[in-house]
Amino acid sequence: MITRQIALGLAPSVLRLAGAILSGAALAFALAPFHILWLVPVCLGLVGYHLQMLSTPRQGAVYGWLLGTAYFTVGMVWIYEPFQIDADRYAWMAPFAVVGLAAGLALFWAAAVSFAVRIGRGAWRSLLLIVFLSLAEFARAYLLTGLPWAGFAQFWIDTPMAQLLPWVGPHGVALLTLMACVPLGLVTDARMKALAVVPGAIAVALVSALPVVPEPVFTGKAVRLIQPNAPQNLKWHPDLRWSFVERQIDYTRAAPAQAAPRPDLIVWPETAVPLMLNYAEDILDDIVAAAGGTPVLLGIQRRRDGRYYNSAIVLDGAAMPSQIYDKAHLVPFGEYVPAGNLMARFGIHGFASQAGAGYAAGPGPRLLDLPVGKALPLICYEAVFPQDVNAAPERPDLLIQITNDAWFGTYSGPYQHLVQARMRAIEQGLPMVRVANTGVSAMIDPHGRVLDALPLGEAGYLDAALPQPLAPTLYSRSGDLWVFLFCIGLGALALWRSALLARRS
Repeated sequence: MITRQIALGLAPSVLRLAGAILSGAALAFALAPFHILWLVPVCLGLVGYHLQMLSTPRQGAVYGWLLGTAYFTVGMVWIYEPFQIDADRYAWMAPFAVVGLAAGLALFWAAAVSFAVRIGRGAWRSLLLIVFLSLAEFARAYLLTGLPWAGFAQFWIDTPMAQLLPWVGPHGVALLTLMACVPLGLVTDARMKALAVVPGAIAVALVSALPVVPEPVFTGKAVRLIQPNAPQNLKWHPDLRWSFVERQIDYTRAAPAQAAPRPDLIVWPETAVPLMLNYAEDILDDIVAAAGGTPVLLGIQRRRDGRYYNSAIVLDGAAMPSQIYDKAHLVPFGEYVPAGNLMARFGIHGFASQAGAGYAAGPGPRLLDLPVGKALPLICYEAVFPQDVNAAPERPDLLIQITNDAWFGTYSGPYQHLVQARMRAIEQGLPMVRVANTGVSAMIDPHGRVLDALPLGEAGYLDAALPQPLAPTLYSRSGDLWVFLFCIGLGALALWRSALLARRS
């Protein structure tokens, strides 16, 4: 009898924890490449339902941590791919890295749910969860160099909801997602049924009122996108690396297809030349000759004052670069390792680093003056951070992302990276030229539409017409500040109402 009573008492708790894991794992399938969007209201509504049943902050912390760990494990499972490049050295780390990163990111969600349970009462608990989870996503995007990958706004890239990004940015769209979906968990409570559906109805009405996205208008300029498709385990192989360079030179030299415009700019991907810039004069001469007077922007590594940089350079009729941009937002444990010289003694190096602490960070965003306009270069990971794009010294005419997504494998990573590039274009109202070593290389218009692309895993080149930029957006002017302040105000309201309910009970 006692055993049965204990089992009956534990059953609801076990079911809630299982629900947290299931909801988190299933929610990740709303991300690219799946975009199963009906899972968003179902999973977040289930979270809202379970929230009302949690009785202690500790239960909330465990629930939030399991929810987040499951979500980030499934959504960012591609993290295991870099560990397979040099499998003999690193493959054993892959499971620990995937689950460890997910468990660390989930701590933000654990804190959000725990605080909501501790402070919130009734329906106001749901509102507090929305606020605290939104603030947790702000923290995840900004603290410890930030990692906003798999943010809620990424679900909606191919829907009208994405067109809210120029107004409220990714955190605003995430907040709206939570406000529409979390209250659905109240639908089983007869006293709060109206509260369950009203926010979602308002969100649908708001999105429905957005104007139809117009057709793109073009500048009359064209850009050639070069995609060599060099697998990462072969990219630096002594017997093969120059074949990939020759492939890019051949694509650079190729005449435009019939009726295609002659390119005004040629773009190669990140680290496209397997030499330091310091020693690459001969091969850069060959590239300039193949371009036939058309400027070339390409990725290359360079050393200066004993430091290594992941750089983008512009070749404009000479082997010496006319402009250089050094990547500023580096990947922790990928391009550098904290205390790297010490860690190197224990065999711990950044995957893409050169030696010891790896790459040094450049001074920050800068514009490149190109024949197609003033461009803000973003090297790989930098396109993940909307705040970095907003930090440009002046408004560019276009964004250019060069990247090596071979590190991300072929499952979900490259497609999720593409989604984030498209979001940056929408937020800023700017076209984006995206050139990836293994794909997806694409011309993206200011509304985030992929106008033309080279598929993942194919070698080739593409001459694409460049769209015109739109007027500066609200988000490009204000950034995340006003959405953050709105969250604070909403949280203050929910705290006040919860405190009144607590006094009455």
